[in-house]
Amino acid sequence: MGKMENNKPSEHDITEVVAQQSAANPSENGIMMVINHSKVDPPFSVLWSTVLYCAEFICASMLIRSYHDSEDVVWMGLTITFMLVPSVLTQLTLTFVHRDLGRDRPLVLFMHLLQMGPIIRCIEALVVYCQAGKKEEPYVTISRKIKLKHGKGLGPAFECEIGHSERKLAVHRNAFKRTAVIQAFLGSTPQLTLQLYATIQEKYVLSTRLALMIISLISIVYGALVCSVLAIQIKYDDYKVRMKPAAYLCMILWRGLEIATRITTLVLFSSACRLWVILVGLTNLFFFFFQPWVEFWARKASLPDNIENNFSKLGTTVVLCMVTFLYACINIFCWSAVQLDLADHDLMEKQPRWRRLAIYYTVRFIENVTLIVLWYYFKKDFYVYVCTPLLVVQLIVCYSLAVLFMLLFHQFCHPCRRLFHYNVEDCLRCACCSRKKQSEQPAANADGPQEHAPPDLTNHLTDRETDILDDNMEAA
Repeated sequence: MGKMENNKPSEHDITEVVAQQSAANPSENGIMMVINHSKVDPPFSVLWSTVLYCAEFICASMLIRSYHDSEDVVWMGLTITFMLVPSVLTQLTLTFVHRDLGRDRPLVLFMHLLQMGPIIRCIEALVVYCQAGKKEEPYVTISRKIKLKHGKGLGPAFECEIGHSERKLAVHRNAFKRTAVIQAFLGSTPQLTLQLYATIQEKYVLSTRLALMIISLISIVYGALVCSVLAIQIKYDDYKVRMKPAAYLCMILWRGLEIATRITTLVLFSSACRLWVILVGLTNLFFFFFQPWVEFWARKASLPDNIENNFSKLGTTVVLCMVTFLYACINIFCWSAVQLDLADHDLMEKQPRWRRLAIYYTVRFIENVTLIVLWYYFKKDFYVYVCTPLLVVQLIVCYSLAVLFMLLFHQFCHPCRRLFHYNVEDCLRCACCSRKKQSEQPAANADGPQEHAPPDLTNHLTDRETDILDDNMEAA
């Protein structure tokens, strides 16, 4: 019996044998079947989101106690608000995603009432991960993806059977991605703005306040990373997307510089022009809030029916308004990456446009420079000990570096960059060609009317698409 058990192939060996047999004898539709029940990725994102939530909640509580001891009622009240509102929304999101209201789970609901829902959810995810692979599970669904190598789609599509444990972990990951974005842009962003403004007004830095500001900035950057990765996964849903460490590093630099510069600019401007910063904030909020609705009404589309089966038209409209409000709050401070389409059942636009990205960063750069210059001319006496011209230059350079890292990411680090119809290099080339054509126009008119064929800017695009198609045919 011992020899027979030792000679029994493992699940990993079975996976490799099935994959090799399927590759040798592909089916008629070119799909390779891969069976693997044992490989379940650890829920690192769930654990990281829980750590950020607890750290920010604890630091905010300690800072509230400091404000209470010093009788700073205004700062204490605002800090409590920016701590509890996103916490309550996080509990509601986790409850809604896991559908616990119709289930008999009193302990879980009690933990949510105590604002400790992410902790119990993280423990559940860790228990599911530890129990995964100990016994054979029947699969509940099949995932079909295309492998990417060097940014190109190679070989036939492969199918993986998804077991119960992996599906439960996927639900936990999706729920915590939503809560990470909510916590970042409805809690951490206003919290960081408030504490930075309080530091400037009081002219000293508390240790607890500094810790809360650092944790809030990390939470915001992580929420922005979640939005960027989600946008890539939505657009390239048919591909198995793997982000490399260089891509994450480039995204962290891009998002960190963008968010830090934006918040610093708004806080400095608010210290000099309090009423005008309210106008700037409301203008941004209303514009990004009504933009998806105006596009929705312009298309004369109808509301999606499958957001939730139990929702009426009014309930669906309320949910869409909440999603649009979150979308507007994200775009006030950074590029959301995910574009809303209220007529789509996923509420996301599958084909984001490069023109919208270019317009956003151009307008945001002009706005930041304008606010910084206005602050420079209307600043208070507090800044007499600060080299304000150097600070202005640093803020402009930092935002320019954020744009540079964004371009580098899309040109060199994007996991699906070879699948682009055109990329950053093509856009710059087209811009240079158009400028060259405009400069040559007066000279041509001086020589006399001549007809020139416009330059074909799609030759290199056709060659690139042909190369990708040839590679796919050879791999198949």
